[in-house]
Amino acid sequence: MRIPDRPSGFTSDSARDKYYAVYDRVLGELWPVPVDAIDVETRAGTVRIHRAGPAEGDPVILLAGAGGNALSWHRYIEPLARTRPVFAVDPLGEPGRSVQRRTLATSAEVGGWVTDVLTAVEAERAHLAGFSSGGFAAVWAAVEQQLGGGGRVAALTLVDPGGFAPITGRFVRWAAAGAIASMLPHTLRHRMAGVVGNGVLREDGLVRLMRAGWSFRRRVLIPPAYTDEQIRELSVPVQVLLGARSALLDARAVAARLADIAPSWRVEIVPGTGHSLPVEAPELVAERILTFPGQASPGTATPKHNTNDG
Repeated sequence: MRIPDRPSGFTSDSARDKYYAVYDRVLGELWPVPVDAIDVETRAGTVRIHRAGPAEGDPVILLAGAGGNALSWHRYIEPLARTRPVFAVDPLGEPGRSVQRRTLATSAEVGGWVTDVLTAVEAERAHLAGFSSGGFAAVWAAVEQQLGGGGRVAALTLVDPGGFAPITGRFVRWAAAGAIASMLPHTLRHRMAGVVGNGVLREDGLVRLMRAGWSFRRRVLIPPAYTDEQIRELSVPVQVLLGARSALLDARAVAARLADIAPSWRVEIVPGTGHSLPVEAPELVAERILTFPGQASPGTATPKHNTNDG
């Protein structure tokens, strides 16, 4: 397991400023509703948050995956913010407007900065929705809340999350193919999205942001796999959405494991999607976030194990 030895950051001030200029343009193009930008201090650095929705209510906290930030959730803001406060976060360690100042070398430290965000925005009974490594961060924030006796995390939605399988050569090749395809002209890039199984390539604004972020050096913890005991100890309702063709994990194997050791978790394999599940099926994911855990009381979840991979 690779352990980062220093914080992530841009290669130079000019590289950072160029990235911020692209970030602000893409935000203006993609964000569908009025938003307030908030910077909050955490134990590991300053975190940029984009807030939308009503002033009151249990909030949804959106945590992006590797290489992503709050803008990757742009299709979710309008449907979620109709009824819930929404906080879309630029994660520490990833390119965005957050500024990491301390190394995040352990799972607890990753969960710690998320906990600090929840405290700073005065979130009570928050629903954490995390994609890929963002799902890993969400889980460890929930663990920290349990250990500290807090109640700020009420539910988790984990979208093709890290932590359930080791990083393999297949995933590395998938990520490399997406990076190479992102440099292609618009029409060819869109066509290649289906070939390489990466729906992000059809997101023109996010691709421009990704290209600008090549000047950012990521030094992050590779999510170590959860033990069965760690999974069993999570006391909040959890739903897991898996891409049927995910390059990160074997969706059927993960679903089978969770059916055995965490039968109360809601697990769904989404047909026709891969690791880019959040951009390949945004309406489905948003609906699942809004309706989970339904009428279940705190601490329980409605079991559902859909393993149809289409």
